[in-house]
Amino acid sequence: MESHVKQVLVVASKTANSERLMKEIEGCAAAQACRFTLLIPDAGDREKADRTLAWVLPLMRRAARAPVIGLVDGPDPFESVQRAVQEGSFDEIIVSTLPRRVSQWLRRDLITRIETLGLPVKAVIPKVERDASAAGVGEGGFGGGF
Repeated sequence: MESHVKQVLVVASKTANSERLMKEIEGCAAAQACRFTLLIPDAGDREKADRTLAWVLPLMRRAARAPVIGLVDGPDPFESVQRAVQEGSFDEIIVSTLPRRVSQWLRRDLITRIETLGLPVKAVIPKVERDASAAGVGEGGFGGGF
C-alpha cells in the first residue's frame, strides 16, 4: 500500500526565496512525502512573475528534494488561491508574506480569508525584510507588497 503524498500549495511572491520558507519546505518534505506547488498570486506583471518562478523554483526543488510546480495568477490574491484550491487537490496551504507593517496581504486579512477554504494554513513570515529581497526577487513588486 502506497503512503499518501501530501499536496502543499505554497503562496508567495516577494518572499518566495526567503530562507524561512525554504526551511519550512525542507521540514515538510523531511516529515513526509510531499508535492509542492508555488502560486504567485496577484501578479500585476507576468514577466516579473515568470522571472521569479525561474529563479525560485530551482531553490524550492532543492529544499523539497522533488519537482515543484509553478503557477501565476491574478489580479486578486484570494481569488487566485481559491481557484488553485478548486482546481487542485491540496492538503495544506503555506502562505509566505512580508512582516505585518509592510504586508498588504496581512492588511487585507488574506490568511484568515484563505482559512475559510477549509484547508490547514500556515503563515511563514521572514525574520528580516532583506531575507525576502535576496538576489532581487520581489524588487519592484507584483502589485501587492506581499
